[in-house]
Amino acid sequence: LLDRVRGRNERGSLLSRARALPGGWWGMWLAHLGMAVSIVGITLVKGFEQNADMKMAPGQTAHLAGYTFRFDGAFEHNGPNYDAARGRIVVTRDGQQVALMEPEKRMYRVSKMPMTEAAIESGLTRDIYVSMGEPLPDSDAWIVRIFYKPFVNWIWLGALIMAVGGAIAAADRRYRKLAQRDGRLAETAPKASAGPVREAHA
Repeated sequence: LLDRVRGRNERGSLLSRARALPGGWWGMWLAHLGMAVSIVGITLVKGFEQNADMKMAPGQTAHLAGYTFRFDGAFEHNGPNYDAARGRIVVTRDGQQVALMEPEKRMYRVSKMPMTEAAIESGLTRDIYVSMGEPLPDSDAWIVRIFYKPFVNWIWLGALIMAVGGAIAAADRRYRKLAQRDGRLAETAPKASAGPVREAHA
């Protein structure tokens, strides 16, 4: 980008020179930037994600990726078409509360099918997922699953940047002018004769 801006004539500010670049070039630049952002997100998620499955009774805490998770128990919750046990987990970091997460273990009334509804705490640099496993017999303890995924949102952010870059490139007026010129050439081109060509015989 700097090479393209500095390579133009030296009149005007850097901003004015950047604005003089065609939309197709900006679209290409953004699309490549979006690809880089997605690659960074995929690499960091795969390299630094952490997860843990643990037995937690009310009042117990667990530690993962610098966060503390306190399980305050599971409580009955009735949805529109399901009954659920809703967990309550307080997430703190350095003594400060980060989130109150409420994952659910649902049982749908008609199908009698159990379903796990994870709680998600999203951020620019990380996502935290908490889900309820199975209750342990003869106790108030549950199996709790915790997932820490750094920079996972960068994957979707990169895809969005690529889409914006493609839209900007497609909106470049140079492409519209080329399409209009091709249309005029097609209209003015001589039309071939529709009838068959017959050879003359002596």
